[in-house]
Amino acid sequence: MKKTKKLIPYAFIAPHVILFIIFFLYPTGMGIVASFHRWNIFSPMEWVGLDNYRLLFEASESVVRRQFWNGLGNTVLFVMITVPFQIALPLFIAVLLYLKPKGRNFFQAVFYVPTLLSVTSVTFAWLTMFHRSLGLWNRMFGINVNWFGEQPYAWMTIVITTLWWVIGINMIIYIAALNGVDKEMLEAGSVDGANGFKKFFYLVIPAIKLPIVFTVVTSIISQFNIYGQPLILTLGGPSETTYVLLMYIRDLAFGTGRPIAGPASAMATILGLVIGVVSVGQLIVVRKAGGDD
Repeated sequence: MKKTKKLIPYAFIAPHVILFIIFFLYPTGMGIVASFHRWNIFSPMEWVGLDNYRLLFEASESVVRRQFWNGLGNTVLFVMITVPFQIALPLFIAVLLYLKPKGRNFFQAVFYVPTLLSVTSVTFAWLTMFHRSLGLWNRMFGINVNWFGEQPYAWMTIVITTLWWVIGINMIIYIAALNGVDKEMLEAGSVDGANGFKKFFYLVIPAIKLPIVFTVVTSIISQFNIYGQPLILTLGGPSETTYVLLMYIRDLAFGTGRPIAGPASAMATILGLVIGVVSVGQLIVVRKAGGDD
């Protein structure tokens, strides 16, 4: 009986562990293994060592190399544009809602509900909004902007769509963090003559530093995995300026042409390493800035 009781906790976590192994650990391991092989998914793997990686870094005339660097550059550009807004906007909204204005619960729901939708639903909704002839924006302002076929408008549509979709998650985290800020500390700041801005930057921000670090890291990771928004909104255009790395990986591994899963797996492995390095580097910088050991 005692042995059975000891097994109960393991029984509860077993489904999660099994699903984690099947849908994350095993595919990740297979992807890394495939990056060292010549493989088209249908034939047996053939060991080629680092050839797939050399193709991405050394073969100057390779189409795959051009696609890799173009996709990685577009992905990094998207992350650099989106993540600052993904941190600042939810924090600003959270502060406003923290002040408990009228309709607080309504506005909180309005900002959070989009996070419950799928990327397909969100992008098709904004696809209609930005339509050149029938879209709301062109008709409302009397303009004729090709939102999906010209730059910088193509990037603007992707960024706006993404932010509308995801800011609710960080907003909820910041609201919870703000509710945990010591009220006596804020009152002491007021007694010492600190205005609202000083209390926010010198008292509130340090108090919610850990939630901010968490959202920065998770936002970077999630935005490096961008795929659905440019696929549906711009199809990677114009002239592949919004063709992100995951789209190239999909085309190489599962495209209509002859699939080459080896280089695609090498691209995915490098993307995973970039995400890991950026995330760890962000944590180290923030920890040092905060004076943590």
